[in-house]
Amino acid sequence: MTDTSADLVILGGGSGGYACAFRAAELGLSVILVEKDKLGGTCLHRGCIPTKALLHAAEVADAAREGDKFGVKSSLEGIDMPGVNSYKDGVIAGLYKGLQGLVKANKVTLVEGAGTFQGPNTVVVDGNRYTGKNVVLATGSYARSLPGLEINGRIITSDQALNLDWIPEKVVVLGGGVIGVEFASVWSSFGADVTIVEALPRLVPAEDEWASKQLERAFRKRGIKFKTGVKFTGASQNDSGVSVSLENGDVLEADLLLVAVGRGPNTAGHGYEEAGVRMERGFVITDERLRTNLPGVYAVGDIVPGLQLAHRGFQQGIFVAEDIAGQNPRVIDEAGIPRVTYCNPEVASVGLTEAAAKEKYGSATTYVYSLAGNGKSQILKTSGGVKLVKAPDGPVVGITLVGERVGELIGEAQLVYNWEAFPEDVAPLIHAHPTQTEALGEAFLALAGKPLHVHG
Repeated sequence: MTDTSADLVILGGGSGGYACAFRAAELGLSVILVEKDKLGGTCLHRGCIPTKALLHAAEVADAAREGDKFGVKSSLEGIDMPGVNSYKDGVIAGLYKGLQGLVKANKVTLVEGAGTFQGPNTVVVDGNRYTGKNVVLATGSYARSLPGLEINGRIITSDQALNLDWIPEKVVVLGGGVIGVEFASVWSSFGADVTIVEALPRLVPAEDEWASKQLERAFRKRGIKFKTGVKFTGASQNDSGVSVSLENGDVLEADLLLVAVGRGPNTAGHGYEEAGVRMERGFVITDERLRTNLPGVYAVGDIVPGLQLAHRGFQQGIFVAEDIAGQNPRVIDEAGIPRVTYCNPEVASVGLTEAAAKEKYGSATTYVYSLAGNGKSQILKTSGGVKLVKAPDGPVVGITLVGERVGELIGEAQLVYNWEAFPEDVAPLIHAHPTQTEALGEAFLALAGKPLHVHG
């Protein structure tokens, strides 16, 4: 057994953990980063990056299939899944290599192995003790299932779906949230018959209801079926397929059942409860500065209640590093974190939904600008729009976008929300023509009382 000490010991090398490590090292702290698998965590290896690679391959497939719309003679001969996976894995490998280089460049000590937290400030890996003046818990999340629903064979989660070397003819997706609609979008573009089952009344239920309606309309046009407001009751499988039973008596037959009911905090078996860390439903509870109930122990990322987003964990990691270094960073506004669902069409949002704004302020003013009036969107042949939510006599407190590629617009929307801008502050800004960002500009012009490309 060896004993090693540092200013900061971090358990988990995902987005939150490695961001914390790199920023702390930049600020002159000695850092030990513990990771049992591969640096980059779920986001790089089993989440954000591989799923978006699949979604881009799906976009290419749609472009080949629909070339005639643009006067281009093209056709889709088929999907080469080994080729798609090779492309996907190549992207991951390049980014992983870059991260490994950054560990060395920042002089972070990387410890490979499963770590266990031992209070008050030590992580044990393979019998070796790593003690920090401060400790950050950043062990991420795992793909959840439902009670009694075993993941095996033809019943899979996103972990297995990312490595499929074949395309199902028929697939049922259990869950209409971010993960579910993204995989539904991919498989539909690849030629599968897809049905989504969602217990809540609408797809992407965490988003503004307007966005759900826009997405549902688009999915109907694409032939993606969905059943909302109906609960799953069971599934059985054999060598040829899986049968999915619903509460309303429907039975759906498919080649695969994708269980996409969210992600759970990866906290079991890491010694948190034994060390006295305050927990609720498996999550680590922190204050607004991400401090746990134990002195000098912080938590970041998916194990902290809130949005389970890689960029949230990333920013939390930076925040904690700066806090430990005495820089007193500003507390992160959870509502100010941008959210993007990368299906086709995309859904992107920041701030409050209309319902949340009305609950907070008693009332809210809204405006929706249709992409039908946006030249670049018409060139792309995408539909959707921009919805603004404004507080009474106050700033814009919510922005939601639906349409192809609108995830790339969320940066400006995030600035508007986080700077508490009024419509009159944004309306004079000039947006390049023709771009989709003009849709944001037009929406703010209209909400400021001077609409231009607006009918009625």
